[in-house]
Amino acid sequence: MSLSPVPAPPLTLAAVDALLTASGLPPTDPGSAPADYRIVTEAGGLVGCVGVETWGRWGLLRSLAVAPAARGTGVGGRLADAAEALARDRGLDALYLLTTTADAFFQARGYRPADRQAVPEAVRQSSEFRDVCPATARCWVKALSP
Repeated sequence: MSLSPVPAPPLTLAAVDALLTASGLPPTDPGSAPADYRIVTEAGGLVGCVGVETWGRWGLLRSLAVAPAARGTGVGGRLADAAEALARDRGLDALYLLTTTADAFFQARGYRPADRQAVPEAVRQSSEFRDVCPATARCWVKALSP
């Protein structure tokens, strides 16, 4: 297994979509801002992915997924770290996300619950907020320090 998440080459997006679908998450969304995906691979293929969309001074963490065989091995944490590093490198003020299943994971990583109406308008205009995630998805935010 590669030790650190690396940028996803374009041909890998089909594998990302397959992993997202198998994980019960929506596939990548060509109608939204382009997400910069990070992946973790091993000889057998893709074991994890995460995407970051940039919306002005804010980021939207998208689609953190880990293959069932790799869960509990730290892959999800490494991917979250990679997404946060990418957001910091872009100079973003905060990273937002929506989830229906991973509250404890993100809370343990320093994310705090956020009122969806308090999210910056630019982020709320993303397809993730408008169409893709259900209204029951909980919103989380993490302020990023340089």
